[in-house]
Amino acid sequence: MIDSEGYRANVGIILCNDDRRLFWGRRIGQNAWQFPQGGIKPSETIEQAMYRELEEEVGLLPAQVEILGCTEKWLRYHLPHKFIRKNCHPVCVGQKQRWFLLRVLCEEDAFCLDHSATPEFDHWRWVRYWYPLREVVYFKRRVYSLALRELAPILFGKDVPEYRIPTPRRPSATHCYRKRR
Repeated sequence: MIDSEGYRANVGIILCNDDRRLFWGRRIGQNAWQFPQGGIKPSETIEQAMYRELEEEVGLLPAQVEILGCTEKWLRYHLPHKFIRKNCHPVCVGQKQRWFLLRVLCEEDAFCLDHSATPEFDHWRWVRYWYPLREVVYFKRRVYSLALRELAPILFGKDVPEYRIPTPRRPSATHCYRKRR
């Protein structure tokens, strides 16, 4: 479903374990990592879409997770110009997402990344809460930040860990580009 502004309705899923670590999946055949996410079909509620995507991408069923929270509003990101398919109608300029925070209630061996005919992920791992903000593709970073910031108090209460943007290291002399005279 693409709205009148060109945004595709989508759900995002943040899975956590009892140690408050998050599921971080590697997109199949790429060195790109993200949370599970997917489109909402016209006949689905947001929650139904979330459960369908959870099963398709991670192989988990509703009884294997607990919904802890959901973002209050749609969070939007705009696709970079090079990723917009102009030959499709209507043109999709980005995604609007509702994000769910889920606690995993089952053992890790229940995860099945090839549950669907077209798997999204080929590998996954548990990561610290703010880790995805450093690693997700740049155009999704703002949405990830908004979702994680909104949902953090649900998981951590008043003890939300502080997120510090890593300080870029100064390049060593061997890595500096020097203009020749």
